Amino acid sequence: MDLMEYQAKQLFAKYDVPVTVGIVVENAEDARAATEELGGRVVVKAQVKTGGRGKAGGVKLAASPEEAVAKAAEILGMDIKGHTVRRVLIAPTADIAEEYYFSFLVDRSNRNYLCIASIEGGIEIEEVARSNPDAVAKVAIDPLVGVDAVKAREIVEATRFPAEVAEEALDLITKLWTLFVEEDAGLVEVNPLVRLGDGHLEALDGKVSLDENADFRHTEHAAFEDSSAADPLEAKAKEKGLNYVKLDGAVGIIGNGAGLVMSTLDVVAYAGEAHGGVKPANFLDIGGGASAEVMADGLDIILNDAQVKSVFVNVFGGITACDAVANGIVSALGILGDSATKPIVVRLDGNNVVEGRRILEQAGHPLVTLVDTMDGAADRAAELAAAGSESKG
Repeated sequence: MDLMEYQAKQLFAKYDVPVTVGIVVENAEDARAATEELGGRVVVKAQVKTGGRGKAGGVKLAASPEEAVAKAAEILGMDIKGHTVRRVLIAPTADIAEEYYFSFLVDRSNRNYLCIASIEGGIEIEEVARSNPDAVAKVAIDPLVGVDAVKAREIVEATRFPAEVAEEALDLITKLWTLFVEEDAGLVEVNPLVRLGDGHLEALDGKVSLDENADFRHTEHAAFEDSSAADPLEAKAKEKGLNYVKLDGAVGIIGNGAGLVMSTLDVVAYAGEAHGGVKPANFLDIGGGASAEVMADGLDIILNDAQVKSVFVNVFGGITACDAVANGIVSALGILGDSATKPIVVRLDGNNVVEGRRILEQAGHPLVTLVDTMDGAADRAAELAAAGSESKG
């Protein structure tokens, strides 16, 4: 579960991380009293579970209570990457001397944790890594050891925090690590972490992602859930028992097994570079079952995503053989009928693959294209998505 900024800041405060939470309002007129309480000069910030708020116009400076009301009215109801803004955070302005970046996250590829930090914060860390990779420190963390005093010192030195904030950074890193572990987080990010004019550090913005598999240990996390802000497709998938995460791309993805789906995301992203930067639109793992109902549910969710221009079904037959998957696809398209309108690229491999391909070829559905290899299928799906985007434009 991803938290909004104000929720992340509430967790920061719980662990004594230096932060100013601010005041959340859902009505523009309420920004007046909030601004007066905070001193009359504030930043009005959209509260949505996505990045790029500033570029989208969701972060605005207000120099008076009246201006704060006007800015809040402009932001409330705004659509930012498919997320409707239903509340804004009124935060006091800060005297910023320097901006840094800091995060803890799960490093699944290496089966450990990772700290990524930089003294060049305030912008997307991906851009920093691209333009100045030497400015980004990556420190591996052994899950059995965690972040002790020695590791915290290693992080400070690797990041090259200025000497005047080094000791305070040590304390902040330890507190963020405690939050990361005790709250069962998959990500704790501060961007920017700022050095204020008085020399002290403060978490000016925050992003936290909590592991829902650990909810049984954290009944209090239910308070962070916001059904009104939940992506409707993700909510629908949850009702159907599907493991689905919406992304921002144009190629819908269905696979069986989280590992295969993750690999498919990478292959599609790579293939998309040759087709105008097309990216994956979602993560959808149908698990070991590929019945007509499961496949129909998956296709229904993906095809109802307006951003999706093509679908890539990537299945490796194991316990569920490829002929069963193929029958599931054919039956699913029959169930969906005219609501299925976008091209579907299918790659089958593994158990009973020859029969699976024969079933799809015999069905001859006009939306379905069979491709033998994963790379070839990803390229075709990206090509079709790019063509779909161009035709719409």
